[in-house]
Amino acid sequence: YIRNWAEVSFMRVGIGFDRASAAESGKKWFPQSKGGEYRKWYGNHETLLDWSRDGHELQTRLHSSGDRTLAHNFNLDKVFLGAATWTKISTGPISARIQPKGFLFNDASANAFPTGNISELSVVGLLCSKVTECLLPLINPTLNYLPGTIGALPVALSLDKESSAEKRAAKLIDIAKSDWDAYETSWDFSGLPLLLRDYRAETLEATYTGLRTHWQDMTNEMQRLEQENNRIFIEAYGLQDELSPEVPLEEITLTCNPAYRYGVKGSEEDRETRLRADTTAELISYAVGCMFGRYALEEPGLILANQGETIEDYLKRVPEPSFPADDDNVIPMLDGDWFTDDITERFREFLRIAFGEEHYGENLRFVEQALGKDIRKYFLKDFYNDHVRRYKKRPIYWLFSSPKGSFNALIYMHRYQPHTVGTVLEYLRDFKDEKLKARKNHLEAVSISAGASQGDKTKALKEIEKINKILAELDDYERDVLYPLATEQVEIDLDDGVKANYPKFGEALKKIPGLS
Repeated sequence: YIRNWAEVSFMRVGIGFDRASAAESGKKWFPQSKGGEYRKWYGNHETLLDWSRDGHELQTRLHSSGDRTLAHNFNLDKVFLGAATWTKISTGPISARIQPKGFLFNDASANAFPTGNISELSVVGLLCSKVTECLLPLINPTLNYLPGTIGALPVALSLDKESSAEKRAAKLIDIAKSDWDAYETSWDFSGLPLLLRDYRAETLEATYTGLRTHWQDMTNEMQRLEQENNRIFIEAYGLQDELSPEVPLEEITLTCNPAYRYGVKGSEEDRETRLRADTTAELISYAVGCMFGRYALEEPGLILANQGETIEDYLKRVPEPSFPADDDNVIPMLDGDWFTDDITERFREFLRIAFGEEHYGENLRFVEQALGKDIRKYFLKDFYNDHVRRYKKRPIYWLFSSPKGSFNALIYMHRYQPHTVGTVLEYLRDFKDEKLKARKNHLEAVSISAGASQGDKTKALKEIEKINKILAELDDYERDVLYPLATEQVEIDLDDGVKANYPKFGEALKKIPGLS
């Protein structure tokens, strides 16, 4: 009943509904608060719950024992209401967040629903303060932040709407929301910060420098506001002699803050290096999204994000794209320029179009220096691992890969059609039977040429031996795996989620622990 939001067709997702309109909407998936990592003010919006027909199946389906329903919800009068929420179990301080209207919740998170003139923003401000961090262990010295524990907190300050506490919390929530939505793992992501006009400069490096300055200003402002929030509550409780309002940089829970994102055990230089590399990887991920039509340079937010959508659907949304989406939803990822739509070639094209031809060489060098490797090597060695990690082992791009990785092709699961494996097979055969064999024939001619040096002949023979091994690998992959799969015309249903659909393709896809 639970999915990561990116797994399903977005047209079946209901954001911002109340309970009545959700029941009438025909939507299947609705946001669910499910705890998550230590993050204050806003965020951790990652999962959806099947609440079609007002949660009918969830509430009526029997457990395998037959003596009880599979799930219980004892707070139906509270679902879809705005709230203050927090992760129930934590080894560190409590981290409360605003929960907008339209969410369900489960046992991993707890919620407070203020009544009367009390503001949920003010409640979040109280729960994120040093005062609460001090008082909670006295009330309940365990790792469980239960609603009853929170309800037992003494309140020594007005939490009314329009109070100073609410106004301060509203500013903090706005900053936290802008940070959360700056990454493609947010359903409110509209575009890559590196592409925004506010930070654009002549080169990608200068653009990154401007963006990094903005992120530092955000972090500093967040720290200042959090310390003001602490002062409000410390003074209200008369704890000036006991508590300091200061907030360490690593507790400013913005993804753009490397002290929070990576911790402070290493050096500041190491953190900056990691942030530059990760920001570059996010640029590459966005570029791949544009290749598949999930995003477009001309339009904000999601473009193709529903099951079985096609290039025709894309062109209806983006009639004249500057960087067109791939026609057949198959992008080869190989160790060489074998195809014009190879992922490395397409990224280079993206870089030229998005950041201009004039500084292309300099921009590509910045990308490769940030990654610490050649862009093709990044795609072959790191890209898919980064993608699987970014989407928490529920990848939306799937990698068809031969046993030793000599052939790789990426597809976008939302554009998958039963004939897609057949298209991958066509790429494999073209690579194997046309391109590799043509290269082998050329090398064989070199190896017996009277005009070739002995060194060239030796080099040619070694490459022929390598190609023969690759051909044997790909013959086996085609015969035993890809061809039988292509004839099956496998159907998928995005509602079933990646965990159910990915294993249908067996050894054709790159193995992911927990999915294969």
